[in-house]
Amino acid sequence: MAKDTSKGYRNQVIYSVFVRNYTEEGTFEAVARDLDRIQKLGADIIWLLPVHPIGTVARKGLLGSPYAILDFCKINPEYGTKDDFIALVAAIHARGMKCIIDVVYNHTSPDSYLAQHHPEWFYHKKDGSFGNKVGEWPDVIDLDFTQTELWDYLIDTLKKWARIVDGFRCDVAPLIPLDFWLKARQEVETVHPGCFWLAESVEPVFTIENRARGFVSLSDSEVFQAFDVCYEYDIFAYFKGYLEGRHSLSEYAEKVNQQEAIYPDNYVKLRYLENHDNVRAKFIIPDELPLLNWTAFIYFQKGMTLLYAGQEKEDDNLPSLFDKDTVRWNTGADLSTFLSRMYAIKKHPVLTDSRYDVHALPHEILYARHRCKKRRLTGIFSVKGLSALLSVDVPDGVYTNLIDGGDVCIKSGKLSCKGKPIIFETIGEDMD
Repeated sequence: MAKDTSKGYRNQVIYSVFVRNYTEEGTFEAVARDLDRIQKLGADIIWLLPVHPIGTVARKGLLGSPYAILDFCKINPEYGTKDDFIALVAAIHARGMKCIIDVVYNHTSPDSYLAQHHPEWFYHKKDGSFGNKVGEWPDVIDLDFTQTELWDYLIDTLKKWARIVDGFRCDVAPLIPLDFWLKARQEVETVHPGCFWLAESVEPVFTIENRARGFVSLSDSEVFQAFDVCYEYDIFAYFKGYLEGRHSLSEYAEKVNQQEAIYPDNYVKLRYLENHDNVRAKFIIPDELPLLNWTAFIYFQKGMTLLYAGQEKEDDNLPSLFDKDTVRWNTGADLSTFLSRMYAIKKHPVLTDSRYDVHALPHEILYARHRCKKRRLTGIFSVKGLSALLSVDVPDGVYTNLIDGGDVCIKSGKLSCKGKPIIFETIGEDMD
């Protein structure tokens, strides 16, 4: 990550909103009406999926993907006016939260402003037609970053939006040269000091395949040089693999621990169970106790937590990116109180800067520790919701479960887990 990235990002939560499907109205104004609820849930940053107009050529679905952008400098009129957008950002700021927007600079829609006015800035196939390096994205055409004038245009656009918002989530950031991102960060800093940068880093296999085809594809270690936070796709396959029976819990824990060694001291990973590109957590973890444990774990993990709108209601339907498909807010389930408690724990100072490790125990339990001098936070997450008697390296005594206020009793080095997540603090001798 950037040398000046704050470890304080590890104590923060991002709440992701796709304006079209957040409400039936699908407008900025409708999102603004729900900000008090989001704030109470616990969020530091609201990330709005692309807010720009969508192209009409080669659209997927009836309404098109928000990632097939027509004009980087304008607001999607379906969501409201630019004034409506500015009012939403102001309302977010008034509640002590920040707002970031999606940046989609790898490609545009085929009928975009840039395709019409600067076709020379695009990647072209051998026959001279517009091209696309990723075959499953037929609704977009790729930009060509060998064109230096393109860099100036895009950076000027970033600086324009940085005067309104607090940062950017950058779509498929590894497909764009590192030098562009370094320059963009440096120049945006002149108009918005402390601007926040989140990279959608990609799966290792995607990086390998793109490099084999001769295209730019940055590793996480490269991405971190320009960005504050990046996705955890480097290990997400092991999380999904565990749920699907292809990997053991020990293999997943090993990958988490590996991050502590391979990234710089101030690395910040985005921790999530779901996002707009993956199926819902409730769909892949349908049982309540396992879902609670995994949810608690992503808050406890070293890094920034991501929630996708509707996750708090255990919506198991991932809203379509291409059609009107409103979040199911009336599921009858509600994790809001639980998430608010986890948000309070997320602010614990030990989570900011700690020695962190995770281990898989018998009975499918993750045993995780944050240690900082004389303070330690211990987390026990029964990811199958099973009860078990555990051996723990914690002094005997009665501690408080920070999640629900209940007692955590340890006798003769043993702890009885009832299947619910447990987080407790111990203070004693130097634990580093």
